[in-house]
Amino acid sequence: MKRIIIALDGFSACGKSTLAKDLAKKLHYSYVDSGAMYRAVTLYFIENGVSLEDPIAIESALKDIHVEFHRNPETKANETWLNGINVEKSIRKMEISNLVSEVAALKAVRREMVALQRKAGKKRGIVMDGRDIGSNVFPDAELKIFLTARPEVRAQRRYDELVEKGTPESMEKVVENLAHRDHIDSTREENPLIQCSDARVLDNSDLSKSEQLETVFRWANELKETISPLP
Repeated sequence: MKRIIIALDGFSACGKSTLAKDLAKKLHYSYVDSGAMYRAVTLYFIENGVSLEDPIAIESALKDIHVEFHRNPETKANETWLNGINVEKSIRKMEISNLVSEVAALKAVRREMVALQRKAGKKRGIVMDGRDIGSNVFPDAELKIFLTARPEVRAQRRYDELVEKGTPESMEKVVENLAHRDHIDSTREENPLIQCSDARVLDNSDLSKSEQLETVFRWANELKETISPLP
């Protein structure tokens, strides 16, 4: 029996990464945070003064960008590395959040990142979260999940996340940022965020992390004829 691909899409601050990481661990699958890849590109653009209005500069910069994920031996978590430097903390700052949707909407950027994402899924047995994983990166994924939550719940989660990471912002700025990103992600010309017709929808507004994990793990097991036995 073959291992499957699980595509998890949804708006910002729905808890996609947390759920995807937990599910991958429970299934003994690989996990790829596609959003971190776009955040790393955004960080590079900011640090190197790459204008989003300059196609030539963008194409040139992409040739010098190398994004990798390395497992932290202490936390056991995958962390994002950009050109040999650990940027996991840097890419989570509001400065990056404020620009990442615009960067991710660029055709050249999406082309490069999607190629890397598809390469990562060649051996299957992978859980990947993002905005267009089910609709574009892996349209034939055996399990597609669309994660959602009420706006006020998402805002509180993002606010708490920033406080926990030592980069607090006002709730007003958090709400504005989420609304801005929702608009860009849903209306961009290049592979916008959509709910695939064959995706299973999960509203986790009132679910604990363990409850949502058990739900999606059950969904995965419903496809057991295509899932290889767990080690």
